[in-house]
Amino acid sequence: MSNYKTTVGIEVHAELKTKTKIFSDSANHYGKMANTCTNVIDLGYPGTLPTMNEEVIHLGLRAALVLNCEINKHMHFDRKNYFYPDNPKNYQITQNRTPIGVNGYVEIDTENGKKKIRIHDIHIEEDTCKSIHADKKSMLDYNRAGVPLVEIVTEADMNSAEEAVKYLEKLRELLLYADVSDCKIEEGSMRCDCNVSVSKTDKLNTKVEVKNIGSISNVGVAIKYEEERQIALYEKGETFKEQTRRFDDKTMSTILMRVKETGNDYRYFPEPDIPFVDLTDEYIKETKENLPMSAEQRREVYKEAGINDINVEKIIQNRNISDYLNKFIKKINLVIASNLLLGDIAAYLNKTEMNLDQTKLTDEKFEDVVNYLDSGKINSKIFKEILDDVMESNDSIDKILDNHNIKQMGEDEVIDIINTVIENNPQSVQDYKNGNERAIKFLMGQIMKETKGNANPQMVTDKLTELLNK
Repeated sequence: MSNYKTTVGIEVHAELKTKTKIFSDSANHYGKMANTCTNVIDLGYPGTLPTMNEEVIHLGLRAALVLNCEINKHMHFDRKNYFYPDNPKNYQITQNRTPIGVNGYVEIDTENGKKKIRIHDIHIEEDTCKSIHADKKSMLDYNRAGVPLVEIVTEADMNSAEEAVKYLEKLRELLLYADVSDCKIEEGSMRCDCNVSVSKTDKLNTKVEVKNIGSISNVGVAIKYEEERQIALYEKGETFKEQTRRFDDKTMSTILMRVKETGNDYRYFPEPDIPFVDLTDEYIKETKENLPMSAEQRREVYKEAGINDINVEKIIQNRNISDYLNKFIKKINLVIASNLLLGDIAAYLNKTEMNLDQTKLTDEKFEDVVNYLDSGKINSKIFKEILDDVMESNDSIDKILDNHNIKQMGEDEVIDIINTVIENNPQSVQDYKNGNERAIKFLMGQIMKETKGNANPQMVTDKLTELLNK
């Protein structure tokens, strides 16, 4: 099996984050009751005319820019003609001859270093309505009809399931942080089809298109399944025709949908009801300069602030936390801030099933908490004690501390306790001086016990070490 080379190309449809659809003023909203976000344009009524949504062009351009594409400044839309129940007009409006972006790339990390996955093109098009099959009936939900999409088509540059998964993870990150799409695969706002073929030579063998893959990890599963299935056929001396299969997440296998006997003839022609779209150099430049802060730029900022690599990736994976943390760049200690957001505050949000914006944690209050922890005015134990009040009350941190009758011990008071503990434990002091590092942990425990946790641990450590070394 190792003699075979796998070749993978991927097509991704990503729904754009617009308020309304691409050619009508119907709401672009997921999860509403079926057929409530529709009008006569979405339903394909005869005589209706599309109106171009300018925001779709703007987001399509953003996507093309973050994918390092050359931009088509003079674009038109085309009609892709086909007859299927989910296509009410019997044609789909798309970009065939003049996609908004061409010749781009996405860079991924592999075992052999950086690798560029080439983007053949990215084009804007409308989505079809959703088909629901149940009890020998097929039903159509037109809420999705006319939702704006970008379709991103790669060259066949990936050679393993792992590379395909890394490409999709990177693509999702780029689109998410460019505010192009929310990329929620489970809701269908990012959908992936992959083309897989295996061969013992550089000449490509018959490809299989796999559809209906519901998660990025399952793309990897589907590719590995197809590798094994196709190799097994070739090893038996069998061949097969180009075909479309669907991924079944119950059996973790692919199932034949249809064999492609001939190529599709969509009879493309220019869409007569939509004028040409021209993008000026100034518009492209302005869009590029105003792209939101990317994930890579955020990584650099977080690492420079001293946040460890594991926490950096946790922050990047949660856009809400990243956006919240970014409000405090150069204002507070980002290491302490990130530890709170990923630790105690995240635990509180999980427990209460709330988002940050649903709590009473104001920006000012968060800054105070971080600064108090940074200066040693409070410690992590005290924060845990007041956490619920911080998140649920309108009181300031000082008021909350007063309500809990909490007061951090002063330096002089702490030094008195340290001296007392040293005097009462001469053997541990001697053990420390003899090089036994465990002794200082015992002394620290005794001091924190005496202070009842109301002393700053870092100050205790510093003062204890200083007094022991005299």
